[in-house]
Amino acid sequence: QVQLVESGGGLVQPGGSLRLSCVASGFTFRSYTMGWYRQAPGKERELVASISSTGRSTSYADYVKGRFTISRDNAKNTIYLQMNSLKPEDTAVYYCNRTPLLGWGQGTQVTVSS
Repeated sequence: QVQLVESGGGLVQPGGSLRLSCVASGFTFRSYTMGWYRQAPGKERELVASISSTGRSTSYADYVKGRFTISRDNAKNTIYLQMNSLKPEDTAVYYCNRTPLLGWGQGTQVTVSS
């Protein structure tokens, strides 16, 4: 059974940091590119960052470059998103998924507010 379980979200002040985690199961994790996506209220889901199967290649949406870092641990079937210098516009539900996409997990809510 394929599962994607996101965690680590919460309420943080502008300028703060959070580290998200996603544990995957039910497929050969180390063989797939993985990504973090987010969906803000009233907006479509968008790709924030992705990482190759080996972790050697990463890419980021322009609006998070220099602030967010994606990483993975293939031994733990886990990807991470370190988010620094958070802004109110980063408020969204964050999801992980692979390429090609699977069904979506429950996501983790990130709220950036003073």
